[in-house]
Amino acid sequence: MMTKSTIADLRSDTITRPTPAMLEVMMSAEVGDDVLGDDPSVNELQEKVATLFGMEAALFCPSGTMANQIALRISTNPQDEVICDKHSHIYLYEGGGMAYNSMLSPKLLTGDRGRLTAEQIKENINADDIHFPRTRLVGLENTMNKGGGSIYEIGEIRKIRAVCDAHGLLLHMDGARFFNALAETGEDPADYGGLFDTLSVCFSKGLGAPVGSVLLASKSMIKQATRVRKALGGAMRQAGYLAAACTYAVDHHRARLTEDHQRARNIGKGLEGQPYIGQVIPVTTNIVIAELDGISPEEYLKKLNEKGVLGVSFGKKAVRFVTHLDFTDDHLEQTLSTFKSL
Repeated sequence: MMTKSTIADLRSDTITRPTPAMLEVMMSAEVGDDVLGDDPSVNELQEKVATLFGMEAALFCPSGTMANQIALRISTNPQDEVICDKHSHIYLYEGGGMAYNSMLSPKLLTGDRGRLTAEQIKENINADDIHFPRTRLVGLENTMNKGGGSIYEIGEIRKIRAVCDAHGLLLHMDGARFFNALAETGEDPADYGGLFDTLSVCFSKGLGAPVGSVLLASKSMIKQATRVRKALGGAMRQAGYLAAACTYAVDHHRARLTEDHQRARNIGKGLEGQPYIGQVIPVTTNIVIAELDGISPEEYLKKLNEKGVLGVSFGKKAVRFVTHLDFTDDHLEQTLSTFKSL
């Protein structure tokens, strides 16, 4: 009989559970009322991450989606346009939030595994014409989920920043898995803080916290963001129990992210050459996307499920596997063995 510990769950890096040490920190956290601004554990997290990225202020949010949606709201006006990749999370996976919450129009570009270039962005800025929405914001995603965990080069981001400055545009990064990118490149988070007007980072994916993201920006933008968070129902009370887990994750789980990346690369190699695989997108961080040949994602995942390996459908012909804190070397061997047995 399969139990949770014997199932290789690769559906997402969001399925992790707090480690015993993280739970201990949560249970002993000092808390207050974050709506009143006096929860010390929330304030500690916000100050820590803002300092880490060299930005003025941060706001703790229940989810990355809320952090992104707040960023769009405080950076734009109704009828404005957001330039982003056609597979970006802010467009594809946030329930139409940019239209619903902020009345924005997206301009969807096709990047290299989701990564846009400065030249692409420059070519797609609308003229000042009442027939067109006003181009106002550029949204990047790093790492890029639909791009198989692809990473932006900081040199290209600097070029994008220059284009934004030249045309009066704001720049946002959906950094849901940005810590994975930093673990792989070895770059300093502070190198990025000055490149973005708003930046969201998540703690409930690779870092293994149960809940939480922060939005980073200037003090004036975060003051505005606090009002929007309240209106969206994201203002929490004794949120310090959750914030303490996030602080622990930042302090103790960042260095081990490269272990997830190596396991993901091994999964990618294990899939290559299998008769039911068309191709595997290059594995850069902790996401593996494989295009199937001769079998539907539903059929393939059902076969894996029967052997205790879980993934998700990622399009009409593709599946996705994501490594994480709770995916061990034993799970890796189980997964590779299952691939060979099908």
